[in-house]
Amino acid sequence: MQADSGPAPSAPPQPGGAAGGAHVLPPEFVQALRELGLAGDEVVHGEPLVGGVSSDIWRIETAQGTYCAKRALPKLRVAADWRAPIARNAYEARWMQVAAQAVPGSAPRVLGQHEALGVLVMQWLAPQEHALWKSQLRDGRVDAAFARALGDTLGRIHAHAAARPQLAARFAADAIFHDIRLEPYLLATAARHRPAAGALQRLAAATAATRCSLVHGDVSPKNILVGPRGPVLLDAECAWWGDPAFDLAFCLNHLLLKGLWRPSAAAALLGAFDALAAAYLARVDWEPRAALERRAAALLPALLLARVDGKSPVEYLTQEAERELVRRVALPLLQAAPARLAPVRRAWAAAVQCGAPS
Repeated sequence: MQADSGPAPSAPPQPGGAAGGAHVLPPEFVQALRELGLAGDEVVHGEPLVGGVSSDIWRIETAQGTYCAKRALPKLRVAADWRAPIARNAYEARWMQVAAQAVPGSAPRVLGQHEALGVLVMQWLAPQEHALWKSQLRDGRVDAAFARALGDTLGRIHAHAAARPQLAARFAADAIFHDIRLEPYLLATAARHRPAAGALQRLAAATAATRCSLVHGDVSPKNILVGPRGPVLLDAECAWWGDPAFDLAFCLNHLLLKGLWRPSAAAALLGAFDALAAAYLARVDWEPRAALERRAAALLPALLLARVDGKSPVEYLTQEAERELVRRVALPLLQAAPARLAPVRRAWAAAVQCGAPS
C-alpha cells in the first residue's frame, strides 16, 4: 500500500529508512499488532515508508500477513510549527470503515486500531496494482474517466453518511479539523492577506458551522490510488462531521494547480475538473445542489490562495511568477464570492492560457 503523505504535500512515498537496510520497528507497533491479534511472539519485521509528514508509516510483515501500519505524530514534519492531536488516528479508522460500507473498496480495509497506542493497521495494497494518482498527473497522464469515478465515489460516500446523521457523534472532531485545516489553510492565509482577511475568516466560520455529512478533509491526488476496481482514498486523519463541500473544493483545487505544474496537461486537467464536479454534484441528494456548489465555489479561490500563502504550500510551484498568478486569480474571486464553480474555472483557464510563466 502506498503511504499517505499527510496534510502537506510530498514526493510519492517510497521504501526507506536506516542506512544499510537495518530498520528498527518502534515497539509501539509491535505491541499494537500483538494486542490486536495480528502478530504472535515471532520477530516482527518492518520497513518504513518515507514521504509521510503527519505519521510514522510502516510496511510490516508478521507470520499472519503483510500490513500497513501508521501512527499519528503530534508535530507534523513541515517548516511551519504545525501541531495536531494524535486522536485523529481513531477518526481516520472510523472514516475508512464508513467509506467501505458506502462504496466497497473505496478505502483500505481496517484490520485493527489501537487507540491507546495511536496505531492504525490496514491491509497492504501493492503499489504494482495501485498507482498513485499524483504520480500519474505529474507525468501528464490525465484520465477524465477516473476523475469522474472519483467524483461519483466521493458523492456516494457523502450521501451514505448524510442519510445516517447518527454518525455525527462518532466524528465530533471540530478541534482537530480546525487545527489541521481551517487554521493552517484559511486563517493563516488571512494573516498574510489583510484585505482578504475578512472573507477568509468568514469562510472559516461558515465551514466550521456547516454540518451535513462525513468529511474526509484531504481529498488530494497524493492520497488517492488508481486501483484495479476504482479510486481508493487514503489518509483520512482530518475526518470530521461537517461540510462536504470542503472535500469537493479541496480536490478540484489540486486539478487547477496542477495545470501550472504540467502546462501541457492543463486542458486535460480542466476536463478532469469538469468530470469530477459533474459526477459529484449528480450524487448530492441531502441538500439542494446549488447550495453545496455555492459553498464549494466560495472555498475554491480561498484554497488556491492557501496553497501558495498558507502553512502548507504546494511544493511544485517553485517560481514566484507561478505563485503570483495564483494570487491574481484567487484574490478577486475571493472578494466576488462566486455562486457556481464555472466562473472559477473560467478565470483560471484564462489566466493559465494567457499568463502562465514560460
